[in-house]
Amino acid sequence: MNTFAHIKPIARYHKVAYYSVCINGNSVSLFEEFIQTHDQQHTEKLNHVLAWLKLIGDKYGAKSHLFRSEAAIADASALPPKGKDREPCYTELGKSKANNLRLYCLRANDNVVFFFNGAIKTTHYAQDCSQVKEHFLLANHLTKAINQAFAEKEIVWNSDFTLVHYSTDFKLFF
Repeated sequence: MNTFAHIKPIARYHKVAYYSVCINGNSVSLFEEFIQTHDQQHTEKLNHVLAWLKLIGDKYGAKSHLFRSEAAIADASALPPKGKDREPCYTELGKSKANNLRLYCLRANDNVVFFFNGAIKTTHYAQDCSQVKEHFLLANHLTKAINQAFAEKEIVWNSDFTLVHYSTDFKLFF
């Protein structure tokens, strides 16, 4: 059986439009699953990631240096950005600390980002972490499928490359 996804708009800020995908007809997107999972378990870490989404969306745009690469072979990126001293910073027990909650995504350009899912990363490499490996691999499969859909013009840019267009019955197979 083929796995498929459909695109779901999440939010539009001044500089960035955010999208996610829903898998196999589910009405809840991967990003919404991410929020639901981490809202109770990792509230402070989640709020830090969400603060970055707002800052990127309103102030900076989706500049490549604000996204982290999790592996040399990876197509997908992750948030939050690298560095424990970037604003907004994450603090734990009163000290600035790197946030190990990962949200995997596709930074399509400076104006469009597709969110997937993520978890707490506990190892140096995402592919070695039992908590994020599944999300990391899925994000890379989805990124390849979305890029292919762009190449085949199943997903197209609007005139100023700030939004994407696709048919309402479009399914992304991966």
